[in-house]
Amino acid sequence: MTTQQIPVVVLAGFLGAGKTTLLNHLLRSARGTRIGVMVNDFGDIGIDAMTVAGQVGSTVSLGNGCLCCAVDASELDEYLEVLTRPESRLDVIVIEASGLAEPQELVRMVLASENERIVYGGLVQLVDAAEFDATRRLHPETDRHLALADLVVVNKADRVSEDGLRAVRDTVAGLAGRAAVVEASHGRIEPELLFDRVVPEDEIEGQMSIEDILYGPGDDTHTHPHAAYETLSLTASTPLHPRRLMTFLDSRPEGLYRIKGFVDFGVADPDNRYAVHAVGRFLRFYPEPWPAGEERLTQLVLIGSGIDAAGLRKELAGCEPSGPEDTPDEHSMWGVLRYVRQTDEEPDQAGDAPLS
Repeated sequence: MTTQQIPVVVLAGFLGAGKTTLLNHLLRSARGTRIGVMVNDFGDIGIDAMTVAGQVGSTVSLGNGCLCCAVDASELDEYLEVLTRPESRLDVIVIEASGLAEPQELVRMVLASENERIVYGGLVQLVDAAEFDATRRLHPETDRHLALADLVVVNKADRVSEDGLRAVRDTVAGLAGRAAVVEASHGRIEPELLFDRVVPEDEIEGQMSIEDILYGPGDDTHTHPHAAYETLSLTASTPLHPRRLMTFLDSRPEGLYRIKGFVDFGVADPDNRYAVHAVGRFLRFYPEPWPAGEERLTQLVLIGSGIDAAGLRKELAGCEPSGPEDTPDEHSMWGVLRYVRQTDEEPDQAGDAPLS
């Protein structure tokens, strides 16, 4: 069976966009999820549990089981090794980039890592809705950063008018291409957009989280809804045609941020099912033997914003062979196998993010 890899999410944005606020929101709403945080900037992390004001190289345990370390970008791989040790039991790692960092280089470093316990979890770019035009004037590289993003969070949506927010979002969407774009206030996005949140078995139904207490109905300054996202579950009992599935994945629509699950390719590879992990433009397959006695199904979960559920269901149905004459063979798997990471390949192969 495939060893579960830890997604590494890169969180970027210029100074004042709200990266630390969003990160603190993720920590407050983590509940049973253990988050590893890497920062190469300095600021308040983890509410009052920690202030990252010490020297680079320190690692601090937060009160909710999460870990935080302050690192220099050149030490990224070293601290990925620290955070991915089995005893840390982390579920996700978030790298908060300096406001002046080059996100493309951080993404390349994650993709180039030889750490087999991690997988790329996407580049999340924050923009300040209220200062967006000024940011683009001061930092012309903003447009290029948005074009690289897998998910763009238009933060501080509460600080602009509806028309102003619509204008910012339209501009961002045009610059970001196929990236999902969501709006947020106070950095409050749904954690499930970025990672699978673990809910403790002993969590009592209806129990209030720290976040619920901090941002309850009585707090007028924090009653804005989370950034909207949608989850769609798709199941197919008929094996999928590899080439048709690759066409579906290669043309996945705007707003579709994450895809996860298992694929049955039938006679094209009768021995294995293929775990799939897609985030933004990044795609990877992991072949593994079918569990004994388990029904052979394709089961996918699609997560995004503004996705067309009916259209996606129709597209998935179109990935099934049209008849006996359309039966796939082993050669039809070549497109899939391009996205199966080989241990001796270069990091920019096998779908490791088409960065330019």
